[in-house]
Amino acid sequence: MKKRAVDNEVVKRLLKGVDGIILTLGAMFATVNNLIYFDLTIPAKTGFYALFLALSCMLLLRSFGLYEGRSLSKPLHSIGFSWALVGVVGFVFYLAAGLIDLPLAASWLEFWLVLSALHIVITRTSVLFWTRPSSKAHSYRQRIAIVGGGKAAEDAIATLENSPGLDIEIIGLFDDRYDNRSPDSVRKHQKIGKISTLADYARTHQVDLIIVAIPMSAELRLLQILKRLWELPVDIRVSGQAAQLKLSARAYTYLGELPLLAIFDRPLNSWNQFLKDTMDRAIALVALILLSPIMLIVAAAVRYESKGPIIFKQKRFGYNNELVEVYKFRSMYTDMADASAAKLVSKNDPRVTKVGRIIRKSSLDELPQLFNVLTGQLSLVGPRPHATQAKAAGTLYDEVVDGYFARHKVKPGITGWAQINGWRGETDTHEKLEQRLKHDLEYIDRWSLGFDLYILAKTPLALLKSENAY
Repeated sequence: MKKRAVDNEVVKRLLKGVDGIILTLGAMFATVNNLIYFDLTIPAKTGFYALFLALSCMLLLRSFGLYEGRSLSKPLHSIGFSWALVGVVGFVFYLAAGLIDLPLAASWLEFWLVLSALHIVITRTSVLFWTRPSSKAHSYRQRIAIVGGGKAAEDAIATLENSPGLDIEIIGLFDDRYDNRSPDSVRKHQKIGKISTLADYARTHQVDLIIVAIPMSAELRLLQILKRLWELPVDIRVSGQAAQLKLSARAYTYLGELPLLAIFDRPLNSWNQFLKDTMDRAIALVALILLSPIMLIVAAAVRYESKGPIIFKQKRFGYNNELVEVYKFRSMYTDMADASAAKLVSKNDPRVTKVGRIIRKSSLDELPQLFNVLTGQLSLVGPRPHATQAKAAGTLYDEVVDGYFARHKVKPGITGWAQINGWRGETDTHEKLEQRLKHDLEYIDRWSLGFDLYILAKTPLALLKSENAY
């Protein structure tokens, strides 16, 4: 699995939150320690003053682009300019304090400058170390893949390159045509491969946005391209420049000066993914601590009944079809284990041990997957990860249902919407697989942190209905 660069939106939101808290508390602390005298109106004035001062600093920092990746990747510029602005705002507010009868001593300004300098140096340096080497490689930039070639692609690229203020990187072009309609390069940007190779490319390289730049009059080709791309967990847009039909301006979003028609969005944007990952890891860590006695008992039982490793590792499809190694308590005899799941477990399966039947029925065998959550390979809630050779009625899953891999637009989970709705356990028929996929796609469309918590709360009740778990 490739290591994704730290997203600038996540950095900005976290840094703004930290600035808001620390600058407000810092202003209150500086004020309380530098009052000339005290009266009963001072606490209310101090709170208002500190909050207004912090918000003014943040607004000015944002106005000068000091929360953007381009600035944060230059530590001397970011630290020096940020401190200068915060100092100027503090000086203005110090002079204005008398307007609200807040009696500040002359030492207030010195106090504020020292506190704000410490804060800015620590936070901006921390951001720099957190995002390295990403920021050095300009990974703050939005990385764009262009699908198509010829004049439509050239016009779209030219518009993007001539749009002021864009922090983007065009990584290359993907097109099935190899003739004079689609040259090997457009405005110095090379053709990387065919459209069919874009999915594999996105697993090993960061791709944030796909722009399909072909004439919209080529309706059939456009539909064929979008059908091949919709399973990818990437924002997909169609260049509006290539449209002969001029739509309402409200139909377009704009990247710089390039009009785009929104076709598919990532299910979770960078900030929502950060929140989900943070919640997953926090709950998983608490769960591991609380459930450790049960896990030790299960581990001892597995080892006592049959020889072999306690933990069974299996390659399964993860986010964006990347292979992840999922952990489970071993429930089969070691010499009968099926790492690729070419044969699904059935009722009274002779490969399953006595302990294995119990832990599979109760889903205790899944508990080691909490470690997969801590490492970021799985989520607590999401489509269940399927083994690479899993079959329904003798047919590979992706051959049974069209668009099967769309369930991998988000990280797989230990539990999911399908599982609490009764579609848990063996998936031996086409209908069971179709129902599981239906619920997985519904989960992706409905995702929210509240929905995740609801599914987690319902999971213990779903485990009691274990007629499909063998």
